[in-house]
Amino acid sequence: MKKILIPLLLVVGLIVIAAVVFGSSYNNFVQLEEDVNESYAQLDSQLQRRLDLIPNLVETVKGFADQEQEVIDSVTEARSSMAGAGSVEEQAAADAELSGALSRLLVVVENYPEVRSSENFQQLSDELAGTENRIAVARQDYNGAVTEFNRKVRSFPGNMTAGMFGFDEKEYFEADAGAEDAPDVDFGTDEE
Repeated sequence: MKKILIPLLLVVGLIVIAAVVFGSSYNNFVQLEEDVNESYAQLDSQLQRRLDLIPNLVETVKGFADQEQEVIDSVTEARSSMAGAGSVEEQAAADAELSGALSRLLVVVENYPEVRSSENFQQLSDELAGTENRIAVARQDYNGAVTEFNRKVRSFPGNMTAGMFGFDEKEYFEADAGAEDAPDVDFGTDEE
């Protein structure tokens, strides 16, 4: 009986140890994935806040600068792309497009002192600047959560748990290639 009991206890002990290790690892993955989801929700919330501010900003500028319709249209189109983005990658690309369009819009405003001095424009511009800062922080937080999650997915023994329970690497929120370059702005105002 002792000959059977000792190996049986060893097997049971190994099973208990494995269950504790994999259970702990699984719970850690769940926590990290929830951190990624929460960070993404915060980022998405800030992107939505910016989308909500843009129509008011565009309408304010439109009232003063009707001849700059092309720039105004590019902001509207970029906003639509952002609203229709489904994946993190699509959202990052649309975000880069929208940021460029907003930059061009703000350059247009520089040509219209009456727009810049408008109280409504000033308030919207300040809210947009604050939102842009929040978006930058939310991107950083999201990418930090993704880094921690992906590191766990790829390292041993987490990669075993990830494979067993279907935890896959998450996408980073990255800017499009060339996003570091300032956009070219041409208003067609050649001086003679």
